Amino acid sequence: MQKITSLPADDALPGWYHTSKPRTPRPAHVGQKQTRWAIVGAGLTGLAAARQMALNFPDDEIVLIEAQEVGFGPAGRNAGFAIDVPHDIGAKDYIGDITTAKRVLKLNTLGQDYLRDIVKTHGIECQMTDSGKYQAAVSSAGIAVLEAYRSGLEKIGRETQMIDERDLPDHIGISYYKKALFIPGTVLVQPSSLVKGLADSLPSNVTLYENTPITSIDYGDKVTLIHDNGSITADKLILANNAFAADFGFLKRTLLPTFLYGSLTRPLNEEEQARLGGKPVWGVIPAHPFGSTIRRTVDHRILVRNSFSFNPNGRPREHLLKRYIENHRRSFERRFPMLSGVNLEYSWSGAICLSENHEGFFGQLAPNVYGALCCNGLGITRGTATGKLLADMIAGQRNELIDFLQASPGPNKTPPEPFLSIGVNSVFKWGQFRAGLEV
Repeated sequence: MQKITSLPADDALPGWYHTSKPRTPRPAHVGQKQTRWAIVGAGLTGLAAARQMALNFPDDEIVLIEAQEVGFGPAGRNAGFAIDVPHDIGAKDYIGDITTAKRVLKLNTLGQDYLRDIVKTHGIECQMTDSGKYQAAVSSAGIAVLEAYRSGLEKIGRETQMIDERDLPDHIGISYYKKALFIPGTVLVQPSSLVKGLADSLPSNVTLYENTPITSIDYGDKVTLIHDNGSITADKLILANNAFAADFGFLKRTLLPTFLYGSLTRPLNEEEQARLGGKPVWGVIPAHPFGSTIRRTVDHRILVRNSFSFNPNGRPREHLLKRYIENHRRSFERRFPMLSGVNLEYSWSGAICLSENHEGFFGQLAPNVYGALCCNGLGITRGTATGKLLADMIAGQRNELIDFLQASPGPNKTPPEPFLSIGVNSVFKWGQFRAGLEV
């Protein structure tokens, strides 16, 4: 019997969740249940896996289990960038091996296309916008990153546009940045609205249980998932719960539960929108990986996302959120002096799963257990694609992308505690210090 020692418990004010259309959560599971297929985690990966499993096995019930409410957890707390292009931070041109980069592009595009089709078919209202993304820099070091990335993207046939400081206000309304590299292809979404819509449009042979945290698990000829009000026994289990997979007994000392922090303003009024100017919807990614992500949303809000922490138990820390809200205020005020009267209405933390070597896991974990885990910050596209492809692999399908994912070495082993926490948090603090005005 494997006891689950850490359960999801996210903080209360995720802005995307509270500004999205309310829905009625599916009931929690009660009693005992037998099923052929069970999936733990109803984020983007789990939702994609459940949908594709239902299509691949139309005569089977697929049981999808979520510890919290759909749209409230990490999948509804990201910055809402569905990114297609690769970005290898270990390569000088941020692209690296061309063959690998093209496969990553194909993988991310698969995730995008899969989501587009579902959103269109089911009329999901999630502010999906083909806006592209701006990779923006304040410092000369940041500008050098943009030039290197532009060169790398050209090698895989992607067109970009370098925008100078004087022209940037026509695009994003502000003159804070010295240069920006505009990269078409990125899709912006309201992430909580997206995952809520995906959950409410699942095929009829998917049974979703929300607010059903698993407290222990028994691996045998079948897998029994135990919770406070009963149990679910499955022939096969799919894990789509990222860093919490370690609590389920897999990939221990390889997954890094990392938290980023975001704030969302109140809606801008018409006079404030006119004062800001620029395009009505846009998204900025920082040139420095520890800088600030900024968005202007369809409903006229501004998102500020920055600051990192390593929380080994996968749970948020209230004192860090309070501290990092001040970072958000400073970042907002530096960029938007014309919006001095606009307050931050919501602030939250959100987990992403990283690995030391930036590799995820895809495939079989044990005789009856499969997983698609650790998207390294690309949950919308990569998570969706790997969830779908894992369901296809289980159904016996093979293709170039499944082979590519299975060829991955998987996440590296990390040092034991307390050395791991000391090391990771030191890297985060140094990175955020070096980012300077990019934050």
